[in-house]
Amino acid sequence: MFRIAPIFSDRMVLQKGRNINVFGTGEDGARVTVEFRGSTAETAVTGGKWLAVLPAQPDYAEGLEMTVKCGDFSRTFTDIALGEVWLAGGQSNMEYELQNCTTGKQHLENDKPNVRFYYTPKYNSLEPDYDAVITNTGWSRFEGDSPKCWSAVGYIFAKELSERLGCTVGIIGCNWGGTKASHWMSEESLKSDTDMRFDYDKYLAACEGRTDEELTAVYREYEAYDKAWNKRKEDYYVNTPNASWDECLKVCGECRYPGPPVPLNPMSPTALYRSMIKVVCPYTLAGFTYYQGESDDDNPWAYYKLLRGLIDLWRTDWGDDELPFLIVQLPMHQYSGDTDRKNWCIIREAQDKAYRTIRNTGLAVIIDCGEFNEIHPHDKEQVGHRLCLQALYTTYGDKNEEYNAPIFDSALPGNGGIGIKVRTSTPLEKRTDSTGFELAGADGDFRPADCTINGDTIFVSSPEVPQPVHVRYLWTNYSADIPIYNAAGLPLAPFRT
Repeated sequence: MFRIAPIFSDRMVLQKGRNINVFGTGEDGARVTVEFRGSTAETAVTGGKWLAVLPAQPDYAEGLEMTVKCGDFSRTFTDIALGEVWLAGGQSNMEYELQNCTTGKQHLENDKPNVRFYYTPKYNSLEPDYDAVITNTGWSRFEGDSPKCWSAVGYIFAKELSERLGCTVGIIGCNWGGTKASHWMSEESLKSDTDMRFDYDKYLAACEGRTDEELTAVYREYEAYDKAWNKRKEDYYVNTPNASWDECLKVCGECRYPGPPVPLNPMSPTALYRSMIKVVCPYTLAGFTYYQGESDDDNPWAYYKLLRGLIDLWRTDWGDDELPFLIVQLPMHQYSGDTDRKNWCIIREAQDKAYRTIRNTGLAVIIDCGEFNEIHPHDKEQVGHRLCLQALYTTYGDKNEEYNAPIFDSALPGNGGIGIKVRTSTPLEKRTDSTGFELAGADGDFRPADCTINGDTIFVSSPEVPQPVHVRYLWTNYSADIPIYNAAGLPLAPFRT
């Protein structure tokens, strides 16, 4: 049966300035023709798949049409725009809906943006009705109820980018709350490195020795339990003053989310790569935005390799090993009652390292955008804005250094302290009474430290550490104080030497 990939629909946005991939499935040998703006691309179905490549279009435009033909089949798509297309990947903070963010109501009631959205269905490809679910999709404009459910970060990013560039911006929402990096990667990529197999090996162990029928039964039992448990949880929180999570568990029983790591569970390694990424790949993009890492805090030491592997995999799948990849560094976070295990510090460090070591990446530093006891900060304005600045810098040739947050460059012990050199385009300034700095000697015992700032340098010292060897800044899962910014209003990224 001949099909065009579901991401192709009326109102779609096609990428300007790059060859345009049009693809789908069909019977081997069938000939496919795609017509767009006077250009024609022809191809044949091979191995059940087809890919036609249209020449790059040099200009932004709207109100266009595309026709796809195969034998007796012919379909014409209308209301097409040529603009900029970005994929918004990650977990719940990228998924977080516009209607729920601090400025969501204002946007929904007042905006008239040139932004369009495609929401990749959150559904496991092993479910029997998967094809029907993903086929019933399409691009939407900013009208009716649809924008309420758009990614707040993706929308705010796209709105500003559209205004800056004067074009239509399309966002492909490809995100799911609670997911790990391994959920968005292929089996082959996870098997390529021992450090990346942490979750994949647990998945294999859970499946070992069980038939497909037994694995399905395990997941269906969990689904029924989880549905009933969530109903009990909702009743508890609605009817209980001063409700707490610990008390909720006593009343409602064990929370078994995310469930058993079996093939039908979308919260399993490779599941969302197979079910979501492959559905929209290789739709022509300007680049990726990615806000994820919270759920990998159980094994943060592997996160750099996972993030690097994910970037390499997605770029390979899209056929461009320099496709821009913009990373959102995790903000401050800690739940009430939790100890500061420094695991989010390791995730942030891995994200910073990826930015420093992988070409054509950007880092949106949002250390000042977290909320205590809330893993989903409600205000997404700065997240979207800082991602837009990174897009302008990495992708659109606007090399304004003020778009980059200040980051650590080098450290030199001496004069009873450590001198820090920071990469920043404008002078640094301290905005709170605290400094965020700690020093340690050779014994590794860190103590709070003072600092003095002179332009792009910081001298850090402490009477408790007369011979300092190590320095770190905001090395904590959560702090309400974010002391140091540059004059452009961007916070110094956390670091350790």
